[in-house]
Amino acid sequence: MDDSDTRYLRELCVLEQLARTQHPQTLSQLAHRLELPKTSLMRILATLVEAGFVVKAPGERGFVPGPRMTRLALSVLGTPHFSRTSRAILARLVDATGESCNLTALEGDSMRYLERVETRQPLRLSMDVGSHVPLHCTATGKLMLALMDAPLRKQTLDRISLAAYTPRTLTDRAALEQDLAVIRQRRVGIDREEFVLGMVAVAVPVLDDKGQTIAALASHGPTARVSLDFLLEQVSKMREAATDMSKALSKV
Repeated sequence: MDDSDTRYLRELCVLEQLARTQHPQTLSQLAHRLELPKTSLMRILATLVEAGFVVKAPGERGFVPGPRMTRLALSVLGTPHFSRTSRAILARLVDATGESCNLTALEGDSMRYLERVETRQPLRLSMDVGSHVPLHCTATGKLMLALMDAPLRKQTLDRISLAAYTPRTLTDRAALEQDLAVIRQRRVGIDREEFVLGMVAVAVPVLDDKGQTIAALASHGPTARVSLDFLLEQVSKMREAATDMSKALSKV
């Protein structure tokens, strides 16, 4: 392996280390964990920042994954093999619960639909794959916010608008943070008609092999047919599906 190969491998190691944690990593922390000289690491980070793979955390002394790294991760989740497998898992879950199920991931300051399988029931909410939904009023978005490291969650909440989509949307920051604390403890996201009036939803995390939350799996239905209590009763089935998703992702 020549020097250029070693250099690129070091850059990949830096990206891998940043992806393992949800809080900013300082230069000293990265140098210690990767056993790299700070001078070399500074050059690598400068290159990655310029390319958009890494950004300096606003108001923090550290670095976090950048937008290009997020797009790369989403591309992996969108590979044909994983797409087919995830749709099969969602289809089995729809058969078990009777309601629409979807897989979403964080993209910027919103959640992006990666895959979705609709219920066979005529009354349903249709959302196309690739659509984006807010963080503060959806089951998957609130779950992702709740499971963020505290500094990153604060930065995100400082940045996003808590717009009211329905009369039940939590637009008060303190009330939302209290709700997120409960979600963080239960590891179940809940939407009580906060995004679409007449629709309720629950969500569970999908983890990578390091135990980090990389996506969210959700099920939702109209209140004319299902209750939030009914969806909460499906959480064990949803967790099994999320585990299957994690196993499928490890093979991509």
